[in-house]
Amino acid sequence: MIAKTPPPPYWAVIFSAVQSGEDTDAYEGMAERMVKLAHDQAGFLGYESAQAAGNAEITICYWDTEENLRAWKQNSEHLEAQRMGRDVWYSAYHIRIVRVERAYGF
Repeated sequence: MIAKTPPPPYWAVIFSAVQSGEDTDAYEGMAERMVKLAHDQAGFLGYESAQAAGNAEITICYWDTEENLRAWKQNSEHLEAQRMGRDVWYSAYHIRIVRVERAYGF
């Protein structure tokens, strides 16, 4: 599903990762929890996510301001999910933070 975002500018966090295949039940539970938690955060605009062969995934989360994005990064439950991702769930990941200046589509 394509996130419905407002006219720019706004912020995006692009999270690209390769899952390790470890503790997948706990991973799926935490992923569901993070989606719910993000929806409850100030400034959350939506997200898009896709999986590919080889345990690859990409998720893009959209935020209204950089301040609200930073607050999400520091959420205590999100910090725990980040730690588990580094320690258990991902064999590699990369995060990119961008300011969206233009957007169009149909």
